[in-house]
Amino acid sequence: GSNLRIKLKLDLEEVANGVEKKIKVKRYVACPPCSGTGAKNGTELKTCATCQGSGQTKRVVNTMLGQMVSASTCPTCNGEGKTISATCDVCKGDGRQLNEEVIPINIPAGVANDMQLSMNGKGNFPERGGVPGDLLIQIEEEPHEFLKRDGNNIMFEQYISFMDAALGASLEVPTIEGKVKIKVEPGTQPGKILRLRGKGIKDLNGYGRGDQLIHLNVWTPKNVSNQEREILEKLRDSDNFTPHPGKNEKGFFEKVKEYFQ
Repeated sequence: GSNLRIKLKLDLEEVANGVEKKIKVKRYVACPPCSGTGAKNGTELKTCATCQGSGQTKRVVNTMLGQMVSASTCPTCNGEGKTISATCDVCKGDGRQLNEEVIPINIPAGVANDMQLSMNGKGNFPERGGVPGDLLIQIEEEPHEFLKRDGNNIMFEQYISFMDAALGASLEVPTIEGKVKIKVEPGTQPGKILRLRGKGIKDLNGYGRGDQLIHLNVWTPKNVSNQEREILEKLRDSDNFTPHPGKNEKGFFEKVKEYFQ
């Protein structure tokens, strides 16, 4: 039988942990009264008199090179080799019915966008008997409001104030398991990446779980009051607020290189 294709939308939490979904589909199933044969209950299928059960008709053509035999699908039985003496009253000889049903689907953790899952035998039942097709499920991963997926890791952009970067702070950040607290160390530089181990996505093949990476950005105010400007002008002259990169502090490209190693 033919395959049945559907699209299934999943949010980031469902992708990360796996989920069971119940979907409603319309598909052809075997006609119950005739068990998919198309024949009226109590009657038997007969061997096709045209092709003698082979499903093909042969034609002999005389050519200059001799006789050539061509085979084609039998027009009487449509290649099935059997004919119906009395058709089923329910399916009218088709052997199948269109049915709407709810199918449970177990989605494993770690699936990705556009990935295709297959359920054997859950497709359409063929006309007058045979093997049903498969149900093909294409995954559509919906974007998260705050979090972004990168492989098995989850990325999050966190803006902090200049004061929090200088003095340190305790902040709450969203994860796929709810909010968690993170600690911003005093003297944190823009671009620093914090890692929450095990807060990412489960590997599809069972090889552990990814992390959540928090990229810290320092927010610079665009408008300041006169009083705030006076305070900042005083701080500008302080030696502590003059850039003094240490020898041990890595540059931007070094950080990027180290991150991908």
